Amino acid sequence: MARLENKTAVITGGTTGIGYEVAKLFVDEGARIIITGRNETRLSEAVADLGQNAIGVRADAQSIADIEQLVARVEAEFGQLDILFANAGVAKRANFREVTEAHFDEEMAINLKGVFFTVQKLEPLMRNGSSIVLNTTTLAQTALPGEAIYSASKAAVRSLTRSFSMELLDRQIRVNAVAPGPIETPIWSKMDLPPEVAEAVLKRAPIGRFGKPKEIAKAVLFLASDDSSYMLGEEILVDGGWATL
Repeated sequence: MARLENKTAVITGGTTGIGYEVAKLFVDEGARIIITGRNETRLSEAVADLGQNAIGVRADAQSIADIEQLVARVEAEFGQLDILFANAGVAKRANFREVTEAHFDEEMAINLKGVFFTVQKLEPLMRNGSSIVLNTTTLAQTALPGEAIYSASKAAVRSLTRSFSMELLDRQIRVNAVAPGPIETPIWSKMDLPPEVAEAVLKRAPIGRFGKPKEIAKAVLFLASDDSSYMLGEEILVDGGWATL
């Protein structure tokens, strides 16, 4: 039997990279899913690729109105929800001295505010004993030049993993996180790392390569499924040893 047979799931930021690979794996494991994205074209293409068990909802993670529309669609399509992967995020590289208020506000709005209110608004639809997985980053435990705001926003999400776990104990909703290292995804390419920084990142990875979205998706599946039923408030590093060795 598939690990997510008859389960319902929402994956925010599910059109590319890690989110898309998680969506594909969830469908392969028997789930019915809703994915979100800001770009209508990419959203339509992703849904077409994922097949009949996938629904797309255009939503911007920093918009409370969009999150509320997502909640309404989830309730209309599924009634209740078994899994939430709060994945939508943004990373924009800027030297500490060049960070603007607009840059700061956008990253915090999407990466932190978006995660908080996505969980808050969808929680009433989550079944007792369901699973929430947050996407943090290995950079919440280490550092990379030009990524101070991204790292700080994800460190806050790491803290939310534990806070949400305590808040939702009464419903036995498990909240855990996956912390990817350098992964071959659009978000890393958009960082526009200088060649010397990109080379340093690669050299720092003990495993000697960037990770693949599929490798993160497998960790998310573990946290979303009953296989991790005794895990609560935990964060799994999937970074090739980047933060620990």
